[in-house]
Amino acid sequence: MLLLPPEIAALLSSFAPLFSRPGWRHAQVLLVGAILAPGRRMVTCALRAVGLAHLPGFQRYHWVLNRAVWSSLDASRILLGLLVATFAPTGPLVVGIDETIERRRGPKIAATGIYRDPVRSSHSHFVKVSGLRWICLQLLVPIPWAKHVWALPFLTALAPSERYAQQRQRRYQPLTLWARQLIRLVHRWHPDRRLVVVGDRAYAALELLAAVRPVATVVARVRLDAHLCLPAPPRRPQQTGRPRLVGARLPNLAVYAQDPAAAWTMHPVARWYGEHTRPIQLLSATAIWYHTGLPPVPIRWVLIRDPRGRFATQALLCTDLTADPLQIVSWFLLRWQLEVTFREVRAHLGVETQRQWSDRAIARTTPTLLGLFSLVTLLAHDQLRAESALPCRPSAWYAKAVPTFVDALALVRRRLWAMTTFPTSLADADLVKLPTSLVDHLHDRLCYAA
Repeated sequence: MLLLPPEIAALLSSFAPLFSRPGWRHAQVLLVGAILAPGRRMVTCALRAVGLAHLPGFQRYHWVLNRAVWSSLDASRILLGLLVATFAPTGPLVVGIDETIERRRGPKIAATGIYRDPVRSSHSHFVKVSGLRWICLQLLVPIPWAKHVWALPFLTALAPSERYAQQRQRRYQPLTLWARQLIRLVHRWHPDRRLVVVGDRAYAALELLAAVRPVATVVARVRLDAHLCLPAPPRRPQQTGRPRLVGARLPNLAVYAQDPAAAWTMHPVARWYGEHTRPIQLLSATAIWYHTGLPPVPIRWVLIRDPRGRFATQALLCTDLTADPLQIVSWFLLRWQLEVTFREVRAHLGVETQRQWSDRAIARTTPTLLGLFSLVTLLAHDQLRAESALPCRPSAWYAKAVPTFVDALALVRRRLWAMTTFPTSLADADLVKLPTSLVDHLHDRLCYAA
């Protein structure tokens, strides 16, 4: 039986009601193994990491992913509750939404599609990739010991390709429909908290904005040629016909950007994509965004111009008409942390290295690995309550001032190795006694660490 440190066992016990008693024992082994294992995050690698490579009943651990009855949605709800209670007990819940492509191929991976690879593509170079498309919601909160805002994944859903829906004669659900369902689900979990959703231009869709505007404030990019109008004029007495949806059309945002008489305001913005402080100019107003056949949506648009001329003028929208333009920009700048998290989970948690083939295991493994990022952050935060600060690993060629996720992962691994898989002498001396089995296991891990 796997014995965990008390603080780690107490945190993981929140997820125990989702499983049966034997299933929970197996799930804990897989979870600890996924944290400790380097390289690929397969079930066999997780078992080797906790010293269970000799176990004859290894197939029971595969059953946790492809056969066991447990709800990943309930796990997401519990994880979000832990994150909110720890890092965001008050104030609005700022949630980033984005999609990522997991590069997978093979005849047994049914939900794959051909998508644009956002990592390898650029404005002048287009790269296609075969894989699974996941839409992920991440809580954007400041981490006290990291002195920075992190994006913590808590809810991930598989968005199958259009070909997958056609082959099974199902209705294809675009990204905007998935986003609407996920946003409303988060509001249902925390109806008493204000919800702010930050996304890129793919989520600046009228259908999505109109559907989630009653429950969430959406901040996203918007095109400079968007069709903006004035509000509909009041109806005259005894006027016949259908009521107007919008009023007269306004000039495009590109016209406002080039207007020499526009009243731009200068603002210093902290942490502008890695910079400490950057001055920008803002221009904002309200309008009705409308397109024929779609519901009109009132928005506040914000134009961002660089006084140094280093980037082109860009536009943002916000469905909260009373929001401050500088606050809208600050919310949108947090979206970059989603890309950082996607990079971290690929580099340190083995996303895209798992090799499950069944549909249920595929639908569970990637969301679990993404949620493991948030879980490791929670474990590190609980451990740091008894310590002063999270130690960094600087070097002569890299002056590291604040800890990153790899430092949090190393802290949790040291705790697990010290109390669970690797019990050593507790004497405070340079020479400690190690059992032969531990030395053999360390040699094995070092030989296959790559």
